[in-house]
Amino acid sequence: MTAPSIDMISWKQQLILYRLAEMGAYRRTIKVSTQFLAEKISFSQQTASRYLIELEKIGWIKRSITAEGCLITLTDTGKTQLKNLYLKLKALIEAAYPLSVTLEGVAFSGLGEGAYYIKQDGYRKQFIEKLGFDPYPGTLNVRVTSDYDKKTRQELDNYPAIEIEGFKNESRTFGPVKCYPALINNKARGALILAFRTHYDSSVLEIIAPHYLRNQLKIRDGQKVKMEIFTMP
Repeated sequence: MTAPSIDMISWKQQLILYRLAEMGAYRRTIKVSTQFLAEKISFSQQTASRYLIELEKIGWIKRSITAEGCLITLTDTGKTQLKNLYLKLKALIEAAYPLSVTLEGVAFSGLGEGAYYIKQDGYRKQFIEKLGFDPYPGTLNVRVTSDYDKKTRQELDNYPAIEIEGFKNESRTFGPVKCYPALINNKARGALILAFRTHYDSSVLEIIAPHYLRNQLKIRDGQKVKMEIFTMP
């Protein structure tokens, strides 16, 4: 699960939709020229016209062209888009915790103990069920060094997480693990895990993912790694 976010591909379309609703198109048909709309949104007239065409094509508005301007009203689909945006903003504003935090550190080679724990069926089955992916048997180890990142990492201990239950097998007991969904280098999906029985202190982040992140993202020791860590609602 990830935090609510605005689709970056359509954020300009959502801005136009909001402006049209602001002018009354949510509840009635409005008459608006592309020049007036362009001034309203600080775009060129050509750009405003293009976005109206796009909104009509994707079914967010109904549009009729007259000699005096466009007659526009929001469709049910367009209204749903605004309602979804409202719910996302409401969740962001009213959340007891930040919906995500960003951490940056330096990749380094660990001792390989993460792979031992990840391959345990008691953990692996829960990762698949609760995180939605089968993790590669190993962790990407990242050490945070700045005061900001160390403080942010410590704050994570107080934020809600996905809980992985501990278990026993024939030889030993395995403790519970906290997980936070993550986006690594703004490209790869994964999760921050806290913590297997490890000799690392809290400055070390252990990341799991469905793929071998070092190959997928071409990460080498000493390179900076940036992670967006999502808290749970």
